[in-house]
Amino acid sequence: MHAEFKKFRNLFVFIFIVSTILICGKAFAEESKKLVFLHYWTGDMSGGINEMVNTFNKKNPGYEVKAAGFEHETFKPSIKVMLEVGNPPDFFSFWAGAKTQDLVNSGYLLPIDDVWKKADLASRFSPAITGACTYNGKIYAIPVTQHFVAFFYNKAIFQRLNLLPPKTWQDFLALCDVLKEKKITPISLGSREKWPAQFWFDYLLLRTAGPEFRQQLMDGKVSYNDPMVAEVFSVWDKMISKQYFNTTPNVFDWSEASKMVYNGEAAMTLMGTWITGLFENKLNWKQEKDFDYFCFPIIKPEIPIVSLGPVDCILLPKSKNAEAAKTALEFFSDTEPQKEMSRGSGALAPNANIPDSFYPAMQARIRQTINQSKLWAFNYDLATQPEVAEIGLDCFVKFLNTPEKYNELLRETDNKAKNFFHKGR
Repeated sequence: MHAEFKKFRNLFVFIFIVSTILICGKAFAEESKKLVFLHYWTGDMSGGINEMVNTFNKKNPGYEVKAAGFEHETFKPSIKVMLEVGNPPDFFSFWAGAKTQDLVNSGYLLPIDDVWKKADLASRFSPAITGACTYNGKIYAIPVTQHFVAFFYNKAIFQRLNLLPPKTWQDFLALCDVLKEKKITPISLGSREKWPAQFWFDYLLLRTAGPEFRQQLMDGKVSYNDPMVAEVFSVWDKMISKQYFNTTPNVFDWSEASKMVYNGEAAMTLMGTWITGLFENKLNWKQEKDFDYFCFPIIKPEIPIVSLGPVDCILLPKSKNAEAAKTALEFFSDTEPQKEMSRGSGALAPNANIPDSFYPAMQARIRQTINQSKLWAFNYDLATQPEVAEIGLDCFVKFLNTPEKYNELLRETDNKAKNFFHKGR
């Protein structure tokens, strides 16, 4: 009964929120220079967005941007509903990669090549970031954050036990064993919303099978039954059986798992740099003093190092306020608003004109790490088709509940993914 009540309550809240935004959007858009900006930076991820929007409003008195935030999991269906019924916000945040490609293919977005040309945005963003904003030969996005997925760890625990950040997989496993001996959970994971589990699949696959194979899997050209995919789950299964992770990870969300590291219940967690916003702005931890990071260790030295993470962008839907919205999009690409977003969120600013000296020492090191990486990859749910991503995320959380059944889960996942890819062709 409780589950049914929760289901209907969530449905009611969803309908209420969507209806409110649609009504507000209509009323607010009556004046062409008043703009509605829908985003997903809320709760423990809320840092930076209000400062960035307020800066625009102060410096552009003829315009007014009203920012409205939805929690991540509510945002995903909400924006789809708004686009489908033809009443979207004036612009909105979204994830670069396959999710944006899906919206482009559906015809919901306007290209913004004219904005890039007018403001010479090619001089603000690297070719790699520009590529993340380009779909079907046209530019559709303004990048505002670049996050990097790595291990973030409790420095006090490492110092007390004389532990060093590992560089190889064997060193990493040895580190986990030491922590276990000291009755400290080595790794916290909170996969209640599914997506945090994907980082383990991503990095294990990238470090064992390599980026070319991973891309083939993302494109449906190789099978989830492939031995190289099974190897990932075998490695992951052994880690679970050795109790390197907290128990019942599917009960916790990402911030609860991160707070286990803050509280000293766990030594480290694999998470994106948005954790920096939580640690610093919410929990008053300091970079390099209280927490630090290290890259996912090397498993096979012959495989090129790939950095992983999302790029958050702002997209422009088809609306009568498109021309006014372009003024805001151009502004959000500049150095000052991107600095505001970086300070609050813990993200790196995609704008390449921001010097390393702007960042705190740890973030400057992260930026150097990214620059030294041979390749960049979007995380799983941004790298494959959205429908397949949901199939895969379901597989990951089921695996965490019953890791010994991974072969069965991979067969099930492969059948579902094949059905979608065959329909897509």
